[in-house]
Amino acid sequence: MSAEADVAVVGAGAAGVAAARRLAGSGLSAVILEASGRVGGRAWTLEVAGMALDLGCGWLHSADRNAWTRIAEAGGFAVDRSRAAWGMQYRNLGFSPAEQAAAHAAYAVFEQRLEAAPPTSDRAADALEPNGEWNAYLQAMSGFINGAPLERLSVADSRAYDQASTYRNWRVLAGYGALIAASLPRAVALSLATPVEKIALSPHGVALATRSGEVRARAAILTVSTDVLAGDSIALPAELDPWRRAAECLPLGRNEKLFLEILGSSPFEPETRVLGDPRDARTGAYYIRPFGWPVIETFLGDKGATIVEDEGPAAGFQQAIDQLAALFGSQSRRSLRPLAASNWGRMARIGGAYSHALPGHAAARKDLARPFEDRIFFAGEATNPSDFSTAHGAHDSGVRAAEEALAALSR
Repeated sequence: MSAEADVAVVGAGAAGVAAARRLAGSGLSAVILEASGRVGGRAWTLEVAGMALDLGCGWLHSADRNAWTRIAEAGGFAVDRSRAAWGMQYRNLGFSPAEQAAAHAAYAVFEQRLEAAPPTSDRAADALEPNGEWNAYLQAMSGFINGAPLERLSVADSRAYDQASTYRNWRVLAGYGALIAASLPRAVALSLATPVEKIALSPHGVALATRSGEVRARAAILTVSTDVLAGDSIALPAELDPWRRAAECLPLGRNEKLFLEILGSSPFEPETRVLGDPRDARTGAYYIRPFGWPVIETFLGDKGATIVEDEGPAAGFQQAIDQLAALFGSQSRRSLRPLAASNWGRMARIGGAYSHALPGHAAARKDLARPFEDRIFFAGEATNPSDFSTAHGAHDSGVRAAEEALAALSR
């Protein structure tokens, strides 16, 4: 392949799709180069027996202001606005009302410390009560929310997200990943299974080397993950070293999803949720029978996700079944069978879940979002100053980068 375009978009995830949507109809030619064989990036809907299982992002966070909500409704995708079962423990199994009250109180006190008297270190763990009874619970929550332990979390960064969130969380019945993939405009050329191996500066823009040949463009929009940007899978010009250093300060966390199929009669009620072991930072959170489907969605964060990354999905399934059996009774084991699993941490062209800023480096998001010489632009959830870790944050960054590229090329 040897091609030329006004704008080359590297990556067909939420940010790349949004950039393509903004470029379509602009009068400029654009091409998307995607390393994998599908569109969506960290949004991936797997169709199994009529069920749309999201292995990546699955909730429209801040849904009342989420661009994907509008896109879904305009595209005829059904949006479910019912309240999530998060924060509830079905029948108080393994987590008594008194324990729940104590754990929630510890979380509230911790959050108050972060807001009213943030540690000068900007390190979230420094706000923990020494040897606090519910510290493992707080670490588990950080794993679910950030994919990282509190020791590696910037307070300023996490507070920026909290202050921007509307805490309205809705779902797309057909799957978030399916929505994003279907939103790619046909007017923009797409090249799948085309990983970019090198980006070089040229007299009139950039040259992108792929296994299939070279693509020359007047401008490029990079939407790859921070782990890819900071790694060595794409050779970048030395002039982009500051952007690589910014990406190193915004590593991807560890989050994985497992789906267990429910067979026959079982004690599992639709749209309920349990936490496996609130005193174990490795615990799974289990969303039972979403939309009434015969599955249990297992969410693993940080230390729990590392089990899948280090030992494989089978180890994650075993922990999930063990925890559920401990709550619902040993007979429930007969009703559970492994169905599907993510493995984001082992995907070489992704490298993890979503980004978090290391202590003292919340400003790296703004540094990463800066254009280079009006010819290389950066997008992706990690470049969003407040809606990072979300598909709508990635969307907005893709639109922003596309508008920057259009303005630069018009000059």
